[in-house]
Amino acid sequence: MSGIAARTATADVVCLGESMVTFLPSRPGRLADVPSFGRGIGGAESNVACALAAAGHRAAWVGRVGADGFGDHLIEAIAGYGVDTSAVRRDPGRPTGIYFRTAADRATDTHEVAYYRSGSAASAMSPHNIPHEDVLAGRVLHLSGITAALSADCLALLDDLTAPRENRPLISFDVNHRPGLWRDGATGPEVLLGLARRSDLVFVGEDEAEEAWGIHGAHAIRTALPEPDVLVVKRGPDGVTVFSREAGRDTVTDVPSLRVDVVAAVGAGDAFAAGFLSATLRELPVRDRARHGHLMAAAVLTVPGDLTGPPSRAHADRLAALDDEAWGTLRLGPGWTAAAGANEEVRVT
Repeated sequence: MSGIAARTATADVVCLGESMVTFLPSRPGRLADVPSFGRGIGGAESNVACALAAAGHRAAWVGRVGADGFGDHLIEAIAGYGVDTSAVRRDPGRPTGIYFRTAADRATDTHEVAYYRSGSAASAMSPHNIPHEDVLAGRVLHLSGITAALSADCLALLDDLTAPRENRPLISFDVNHRPGLWRDGATGPEVLLGLARRSDLVFVGEDEAEEAWGIHGAHAIRTALPEPDVLVVKRGPDGVTVFSREAGRDTVTDVPSLRVDVVAAVGAGDAFAAGFLSATLRELPVRDRARHGHLMAAAVLTVPGDLTGPPSRAHADRLAALDDEAWGTLRLGPGWTAAAGANEEVRVT
């Protein structure tokens, strides 16, 4: 991972992918029963960019939106987090994607999402309309499997960006397996496996690896993905297992999750990736990279939407540096990111 520090770049992280306007329910219930919705923004890659920018990094988001009001809103809202949106392109012939969701946890049967993204401006991204100078300008390029599922052109773009090339940025890839997005569900897992194997840093959930590839357990996933220098296997409430290669040998680091009073279980995966990337850019130890991922995820889990302001860097560093016993006593709830930083303000006894 040390190679990212030496690379001359105009941004710390460039994130490429579709961002959409999301409509959040005014109360729990079925989409058929919710009377009104509030407007927000959503998109795995732009979420990561916003979190990184809020944490003090130079982050850029690259994508395509329609020449419409929703496109205006996305660019303005994402830029409002401090993200560089200068490389975002407008498509006069295709709309900005939108979606509606319920308040229920995505992992439950009562969760509903209604996407209106078919034929969106972002689905037309390709190697021909996304210049290399826009996406390869960072120390890190962050991608996700969602983009690969949007269209054949989007898949061609990800194939191009993950191809070996001289002086390429570190490629960070979140598998983000979404079976409903793949027109041919049988090809999705194979495509995602190939993209992950061509990346340097990979995030994958234990549950999605089992669903996509029929592989169970962190070590089995590492066997299937031997190429990435760093593999982060997310194990839900059990924490994460990080495989990091140095001098041809793997070090395995298990980092427990935090106890969190969850307000809404959305956006946590993107926030974890942002926290891990933030600590990677700072060249912190692997354990602390994972802990910063957990802390960033906890910030999002304790608010209703996909995005929120992270804890201050000093506050997060103090918590990440706790010994194992103290880390295990932490319990974080709404408002914890605004705490002055004293450990007892967020700990349980």
